Amino acid sequence: MKYYTIDLKKVKGKGGFKCPKCEIKISPDDETEDTFTILEPVMKENSLAEIVLKCNKCASQIHLIGFDLLEPKN
Repeated sequence: MKYYTIDLKKVKGKGGFKCPKCEIKISPDDETEDTFTILEPVMKENSLAEIVLKCNKCASQIHLIGFDLLEPKN
């Protein structure tokens, strides 16, 4: 199985992106699980570090990173 890493810091717009393999649009607003399935949220010290998705069209695993942007700055 092939897996890809997408850094959300490099994604423009509202967080949507295309699957790197089949190019189907994956949107954070999609709640249907028609295009992707969340496999695992990865936590690190009580913070979201990564989300692992599976593209439902081509079965690629996509690792989303860059959630540190969501952390409040002290």
